[in-house]
Amino acid sequence: MTQHISIIGYPLRHSISPIFQQAALDYYGLDVEYEAWETNPLQLSAAIGELRYPRNLGANVTIPFKEEVLPMLDDLDEVADEVGAVNTIVKREDLLLGYNTDVAGFLRALRNEGKFQPAGRAAVILGAGGAARAVCYGLLAEGASRLTLVNRSVENAEELAEALKDLVGKKGLHAEVNVLPQDVPGVEGALAECELVVNCTSLGMKHGGQEKRSPLRAEQIPRHVLVYDLVYNPTETPLLKAAAVAGARTLGGLPMLVYQGAAAFELWTGREAPLQVMFEAAGAALD
Repeated sequence: MTQHISIIGYPLRHSISPIFQQAALDYYGLDVEYEAWETNPLQLSAAIGELRYPRNLGANVTIPFKEEVLPMLDDLDEVADEVGAVNTIVKREDLLLGYNTDVAGFLRALRNEGKFQPAGRAAVILGAGGAARAVCYGLLAEGASRLTLVNRSVENAEELAEALKDLVGKKGLHAEVNVLPQDVPGVEGALAECELVVNCTSLGMKHGGQEKRSPLRAEQIPRHVLVYDLVYNPTETPLLKAAAVAGARTLGGLPMLVYQGAAAFELWTGREAPLQVMFEAAGAALD
């Protein structure tokens, strides 16, 4: 029987996960199909229920459901539980288990492609959703000294900040977590004092409805920072274009996408992810 893995999100027109994950499955000759399940919010519960059928091995979860799926699962691994967001679901017998491979994927790309070590450094995080939760968790775990959350909804950012402060206290870390609304003078000050800017919003995403928008203007971006945009499609987002104009270093979201996908692949299949195959397929999909 052909088995299935899916990606669940809304919208999904931008997603290339089915392309590079299928390439990895085909590399091993597995009788598994990776499918896109574009799911509106009213259909989410039914989609998660569908994963319990014998033909399904699990799923990826993307915008906007990384937090919403938590109560629909049977158990969470430690990282997903502490982050408060799931991007990978694995079916083990009759149970749906939630994992967060975004943290590992984010940090691996930051080190390997960004040549950046977070310990003792300050970062500005744009957004306060599921991706931002994973990014903040990873940076704090690696010893970042200060995180400033910038979000359109201050209430959502403050909720995340409180959860992060609890995590800092629980793990005995030494880090400062602040919140700023978008488009206030304090944002420029936070940007000037940081060394890393991470866009965790969907602004600039192809087919996302706001693909021509950047969360920052070129004049707001200091030359000394690394600007890391988790949006991977298109490869050169409006934010990365603005950062290049400002003279800052840049890192797109494709490496994180592949690294987190590789970690998920290993959870589903128990096989080592063929990274070169996955990177080649992902790159070709965006050409």
